Amino acid sequence: MKIVYIILGIVVLAFIVIQVYAFKSQSDIEMYPYTVKKKYDGFEIRSYDATLFTSVKLSTNEYKNASSTGFRILAGYIFGGNDRNENIAMTSPVAMSLEDSMTMMFMVPKKYKKETLPQPNQSQIQFTEEPAKVVAAITFGGWANDKNIEEHKQKLIAALDKEGIPYTNKFYLLGYNPPFELVNRRNEVIVELKGEVLKGIK
Repeated sequence: MKIVYIILGIVVLAFIVIQVYAFKSQSDIEMYPYTVKKKYDGFEIRSYDATLFTSVKLSTNEYKNASSTGFRILAGYIFGGNDRNENIAMTSPVAMSLEDSMTMMFMVPKKYKKETLPQPNQSQIQFTEEPAKVVAAITFGGWANDKNIEEHKQKLIAALDKEGIPYTNKFYLLGYNPPFELVNRRNEVIVELKGEVLKGIK
C-alpha cells in the first residue's frame, strides 16, 4: 500500500510540474494582440491590427485531422524546417479557418517581416498578411472538437442576430493552449464583422 501512495504522489507531483511549466510557457509567448471595443452578454467585439501569419491550407473540415496535420506542418517549419535551419518562437493563439478546406495559421513574431523570414522546406506553407479587422468573439473552455466548435459558432450567430450586428462568413477557431495543459484551457470562435460596424458601438 505504501508503494501505491508513493507512485500516486509522484504522479500528482509530475502533473503539477507539467501544469506550472505550461502556465509559465504561456506567459512568455507572444500573443496576437487585440483591443476590446465592447462587451455583450456572452461575447465581445474586438479590433485586430494587420498581422503576418504562416499558414497551410488543408483538404478537410474535420477538426481533429486538420489540427493535427496542420500543426505538424507548421511546427516543422518554426522548429527548423526552413532554409536557414532557424527556430522561430511559437506564438498564441493558433488560428483555424472554419470552412470546407480549413487553413491553420501561426502568427509570425513581430521581429520578422515577410522579407526576412526563412523560406519553408515544405511548399504548402504560405506567408499570409491578415488585414486589420473587427471581429466578434465567443470563448469556451476544455478541448475543442467539431461538436463544441459548431455549438459556439451557432451561439455567436444567434447573439449577433439578436443585437442586429452584421457579420461575414469568415469564422475562425482560436486555440490558446498546448495539448499537455489540462486546466484553464481557452478556445474562441470569432467572426469578421461587416463594414463600419464600429461606428455604431463606440
